[in-house]
Amino acid sequence: MKNILLKISYDGTDFCGWQRQDDSKTGGQSERTVQGEIENALQKITGQKINLYGSGRTDSGVHAYAQAANFFSPVESMQPSNFVRALNTYLPQDVRILEASEVPEEFNSRFSATSRVYRYFINYNDVTAANNSRFVWTVRNYKPNLERLNHFCSSLRGEIDCASFAASGDASVSTFRYIDDAHFFIQKDLWGNDLLVFQIEANAFLWKMVRTLTGTFVNLDKNNEPDDSMEKILKACDRTKAGVTAPPTGLFLYEIKFDGIRRHV
Repeated sequence: MKNILLKISYDGTDFCGWQRQDDSKTGGQSERTVQGEIENALQKITGQKINLYGSGRTDSGVHAYAQAANFFSPVESMQPSNFVRALNTYLPQDVRILEASEVPEEFNSRFSATSRVYRYFINYNDVTAANNSRFVWTVRNYKPNLERLNHFCSSLRGEIDCASFAASGDASVSTFRYIDDAHFFIQKDLWGNDLLVFQIEANAFLWKMVRTLTGTFVNLDKNNEPDDSMEKILKACDRTKAGVTAPPTGLFLYEIKFDGIRRHV
């Protein structure tokens, strides 16, 4: 069987996250998930039940610009690239397959990934454009200071205990993560309005970690907190010392990388 890698984009607004749900835990009613939609489409194409292996989970309401997932195709005669059109024929409009390619048999989207990149989009204008409302966090009465924000980001480099940014109930064995990069920048939307963007790349993330980091940075900037505030929050290893958890609307899984150094988790 061919091992097929998919590059996937989705609007997560109306999904209960990426991961397929166990019906027995939801009273027999299936929750709508991205993985579930794609697996259903694959079954229609191949006539068989297919397991899809994602590079990571996204929560309810979180989007993806480029999620990665692989599956083993029982249809030897079908060229990998043909899965793009075939899957998009059966998928709803809020899930799109962007690319499909064959990868080695031992490849696994989760365990072969070396880092994940997330971007969080923040609107700080008085009005949010209608087409942006599902994809940004609107923070009113806020004028971001990029220099201050990126100073706070400078604490996020290398192997770090991120316990202060893990949501209650996170089941990770370790709260340490290797962070390659974290920074803020300004990006224009389609209407020429400025959006504040937080980008972070790490080997993996704790539950709601990116959203908690985003809320913490905005809080520190808005309140003009001291320069060493982020370092103190990290050293505390205490979620109560961090800021609010930003809503899922502005968060995108932006890129999965497979060509770096494979670290723990």
